[in-house]
Amino acid sequence: MPQLDFRSQRLFVDAPLAQGASVELDRDQANYLGNVLRLGSGASILAFNGRDGEWQAEIAGRKRPERLTIVRQTREQDQLGDITYVFALLKHARLDYVVQKAVEMGAAKLQPVTTRFTQVSRVNLERMSANVIEAAEQCGILSLAAVAAPIALERYLAERDAQRLLVFCDEAAEIADPLAALKAARTTGGIDVLIGPEGGFAGEEREALLRQPRTLRLCLGPRILRADTAGVAALALVQAAIGDWAGSG
Repeated sequence: MPQLDFRSQRLFVDAPLAQGASVELDRDQANYLGNVLRLGSGASILAFNGRDGEWQAEIAGRKRPERLTIVRQTREQDQLGDITYVFALLKHARLDYVVQKAVEMGAAKLQPVTTRFTQVSRVNLERMSANVIEAAEQCGILSLAAVAAPIALERYLAERDAQRLLVFCDEAAEIADPLAALKAARTTGGIDVLIGPEGGFAGEEREALLRQPRTLRLCLGPRILRADTAGVAALALVQAAIGDWAGSG
C-alpha cells in the first residue's frame, strides 16, 4: 500500500490534472480553502479528480484562493474492485452515513432501490454525490464511486447482470459462517451486495431474490442490525473474504 499523506488537505477538482496545469477554483472551493482552512497563496494541498491520480498543488491568487497550480504527481490512479452496493433508501442523515461508509469500504457503485417496505421514496442525488466526494477527500481515496438513480427492486433484479454474484443479506438465512460461505463463492463477474429496508424484505421479494442465478444468502450474526450498520458489516465481510482486503496481506 502506498504511503499516504494524512497531514495535507485533499481537494476533489473536476478538471484534468497534469504537471504545470492551472485549475480554476469555484466559489465554494475558494471559500473553503481561504475562509475555513485559512490557506492562502503558496500553500500546498493535494488534488485529485478520480481519473488522473493524486497531485501536489499550490494555491494561487491575490486576495483569496483563485486557482491551483499542479506541481507533481504523488500517487498514480487506482481502480476500485467491482463491487456494487445496492441498498433500500433511508432517511437523510442515515443515507449520508451509508454513502460515506460504502465509499470508505471500497464500493465502486451505489445503487439505491425501493422495496415494498421502503419508507423513503425520494433521494437527492446531488447530496449523495457530494457525500461520495467528501468521503474520498477525507480518506485518501482516488477513485469515486458512481451514483445511480433509485429504481424498484423488481426492475433492478430484472436488469442486473446474472453473471455477478448477488450477496443478499437476510436475518432469516441459515448460514452460520458467512465468511466461509463468501470464501467458497465464485466471483468472476463482479459482486452486488444487497441490503434491504428496516422492515425486511416482503415474501415475494425474498422469493425473487432466491430465483436469481448466483445468489448467496447470508445472515450477519445473531443480532438484528440496523440497515446502515448491516451495510458496513456486509461490505467488510465481502472485502475480507473475496475483495481487496483478502489480498492485502
